[in-house]
Amino acid sequence: MSKRIVVDPITRIEGHLRIEVEVKDGVISDAWSSSSMVRGIEKIVCGRDPRDVWAFVQRTCGVCTTVHALASVRSVEDALDIVVPPNAEMVRNMMATALYMHDHVVHFYHLHALDWVDVVNALKADPKATSELAQSISPWPKSSPGYFADIKKRITRFVESGQLGIFANGYWGHPGMKLPPEANLMAVAHYLEALEWQKEIVKVHTIFGGKNPHPNYLVGGMACAINTEDPGGLNAERLAYVRQLLEEGKKFVDEVYIPDLLAIASFYKDWGSIGKGFGNYMSYGEFPTNGYRDVSSFKFPQGVILNNDLSKVHDVNHRDNDEIREFVNNSWYDYTKGDEESLHPWEGETEINYSGPKPPYDYLDIDKKYSFIKTPRWKGLPMEVGPLSRVLVGYARGNEEIKAEVDAVLKHLDVPAEALFSTLGRTAARGICAKLTANWGLEFYDQMINNIKNGDTRMANTERWEPETWPAEAKGVGYMEAPRGALGHWIKIKDGKTENYQQVVPSTWNASPRDPKGQRSSYESTLIGTPVADEKQPLEILRTIHSFDPCIACSVHLYDEEGKHISQVRHLSSCEI
Repeated sequence: MSKRIVVDPITRIEGHLRIEVEVKDGVISDAWSSSSMVRGIEKIVCGRDPRDVWAFVQRTCGVCTTVHALASVRSVEDALDIVVPPNAEMVRNMMATALYMHDHVVHFYHLHALDWVDVVNALKADPKATSELAQSISPWPKSSPGYFADIKKRITRFVESGQLGIFANGYWGHPGMKLPPEANLMAVAHYLEALEWQKEIVKVHTIFGGKNPHPNYLVGGMACAINTEDPGGLNAERLAYVRQLLEEGKKFVDEVYIPDLLAIASFYKDWGSIGKGFGNYMSYGEFPTNGYRDVSSFKFPQGVILNNDLSKVHDVNHRDNDEIREFVNNSWYDYTKGDEESLHPWEGETEINYSGPKPPYDYLDIDKKYSFIKTPRWKGLPMEVGPLSRVLVGYARGNEEIKAEVDAVLKHLDVPAEALFSTLGRTAARGICAKLTANWGLEFYDQMINNIKNGDTRMANTERWEPETWPAEAKGVGYMEAPRGALGHWIKIKDGKTENYQQVVPSTWNASPRDPKGQRSSYESTLIGTPVADEKQPLEILRTIHSFDPCIACSVHLYDEEGKHISQVRHLSSCEI
């Protein structure tokens, strides 16, 4: 006999997500993913100056900050044939590498680690043994017995007060928790250290972009001009500080994040066979070194892998009307263009038609529309996007840097390559991406400095930025690999205004409902076959869903053409209810 389990909301993510599963004989036999929040920012930007759109769509999310701005600006540059100079490209790359380090470290420690780390069990740890463990895996200086004894005292105060604070509501004592007390104490200590470190790496964004989140460095110039002689500008001292921050970020990734990741993973090798999906992976590619149009220059290669076959990588064409299309058969949207059941993003629509149950309700009506997320497909096939897809595509493309890091992880954990296609592999791939981008950030910095020393002061072809130079109609696509995966923005410009705009974000690919053929997307697919030890504490669901780092777009206010407020989705905190 099967039983329905509902997890709503999924916590430790961005946005509002509901997961329902059928459990039979202790194993998940079916699953449904539902976004309970509306997206409509595409409607807000229609009719606006394309040069202003980035500022609106950047507010889609404040966690993976700046990625939507970059994708948006790239779409306009693509439409208007604008090419940025090499130094601008290096700044964009550095901003992205800083984001990758920040995003992946924060995800591992503050969103995902508590699925594997038992905070309360850390109270049983011996600080001396914890120190020995920490020193055996990393040269990180904060590893003395006294340091871990102090951390243990802090946790003890939390527990004895009856209020665990930031560690409340965890599945402590769950039978799926396997770490020894010393590993738990070490991980909690680094959880707290990561809270402090993440405030430092974002300073790269404030130096180049004035602030974080939502830095301003892509349109109209940076917050400070690069001028090594100007004390009020981005001078030699500030540029040196950028390198220092990137070096410190690399040190934290290399000496804290990666050792912890490998140490924890070594106790959960069984998860190398759990969380497997349909085997299709897509990466848009990122970090261009010879212009956005030259995909062969990307540090993370572009491509698609089908059925876990690493012997062949398919190319991606964002402009092909038959490649990327979105369905709404199970989404609370309608298409008004004839009898089309799917649309390419250039023709996409965001017409809300909510026909779902009114809260509170027990279960989704899965025979009807059941999510506010559309269902994108590549050539009719579901795709997983994210760090695992990036790593697998790079590995299959023969990228030596990526292959070396992947092989090192597989060797360290003593697991076969098949273990990559799993929750364990997905989590490990995120660490690999952080390590690679930490190295690349310094490469981009050095390249920019060399350009400056060599007198490279080339500017963008700004004359193409003026509306009188634009064609009557134009369209472009801006894509990138956000930390969470393949992100695309499609724009159509007519008479100097934004005629249509569509975003297909990573969690649209991964979290979407079934398509007309009944094909599941990543969340639903990877949950199938997952064992559930305790139906009242479905920790296993969180482990796989969190391995994707869900980012359901932030709450959106919708207005009609006269500026009247139509609807609002608002998340209430427990103190407001």
